[in-house]
Amino acid sequence: LHVDERRGHFALRGWVAEPRYNRPQADRQYFFVNGRVIRDRLVAHAIRQAFRDVLFHGRHPAFVLFLEMPFAGVDVNVHPQKHEVRFRDSRSVHDFIYSTLNHCLADAGVGAGSLRPGTEVQDPAGNMQTGDWADRQPAMPISVAEQVQNYARLVSSSTGTTAGPAFSQDNGASGEPGEIPPLGFALAQLHGVYILAENQHGLVLVDMHAAHERITYERFKAGLEQDGIRSQNLLVPVTVHVSEREADMVEQHAVNLEALGISCDRSGPETVVVRKVPTLLQQADVKRLLQDVLSELASDGRSLKIESEMDEVLSSMACHGSVRANRQLNLAEMNALLRDMERTERSAQCNHGRPTWVQLDMQNLDRLFLRGR
Repeated sequence: LHVDERRGHFALRGWVAEPRYNRPQADRQYFFVNGRVIRDRLVAHAIRQAFRDVLFHGRHPAFVLFLEMPFAGVDVNVHPQKHEVRFRDSRSVHDFIYSTLNHCLADAGVGAGSLRPGTEVQDPAGNMQTGDWADRQPAMPISVAEQVQNYARLVSSSTGTTAGPAFSQDNGASGEPGEIPPLGFALAQLHGVYILAENQHGLVLVDMHAAHERITYERFKAGLEQDGIRSQNLLVPVTVHVSEREADMVEQHAVNLEALGISCDRSGPETVVVRKVPTLLQQADVKRLLQDVLSELASDGRSLKIESEMDEVLSSMACHGSVRANRQLNLAEMNALLRDMERTERSAQCNHGRPTWVQLDMQNLDRLFLRGR
């Protein structure tokens, strides 16, 4: 995925590998600041947070990124070999890197005309030239052509407008009734696990549980962002034993903790009483949660622990609320799932980093059957 973002005095360019191309160790990570390769905890934290929704725990992204910023904003004399740096405004740097990569990954789902890496389309107008396939076969099987017509009639009947042409050869889908969407139209279901669909480029295979899990998860997150973090009083306040330094931090970061949904008071030199936690985390280990939050505040000056914990709860809820394997869907339900995927950010991967769909273009299919030789 190509990254090219400029905002104010910062510019970030380079490439990040798709989440499915992850690594068991952080050995394919290269980050440059003003042309100098560096290793920095703050940068690593920002990148890790951007990928947290699309990678298995313990897996690492691969990237080559170049950050450009004013020389006065970074101190390179922290490490003898100058591999480590200190940013004057670390929060702005962190937020810029995180938001840029977060948007890049969000935009890399099922966009209009998006394809999996390695898929080649010779003619962007939609005339597939794969061997002599285009000369000997119709552009679309009648079943899919009928679905396009039915889709057009369905939309026109609900809006009171007249349907346009049966389909458009334009590569993207803008939601108009006559266009072929990026993921095409469903053909069948395979073993109650996969949806087989046809689009302009060939065959699309969708893992229906993984896809629905991502859709449900993103909806939960959108609802949480809209309503904010809701807190609930604990039936019995929890006393947490901490170090004196951590107890001092509770007083210093009281406002930040309240914003995260945690209400607590210092009750002694090394004790803190927690009275309120986020509603979604009522079943969490309150002591461990507070200690983890304080640890992040101490090291990074901010904490994403609450957000991370809530994401895990939402992910679990999404998993349990998603369509299960071996459930039989009709064509209308399968097509509805495909359309939801096209409207959902990060829909190319499930919450754990597995791909939700793959594209087999006509060239690959022809190659499998030795056509055109």
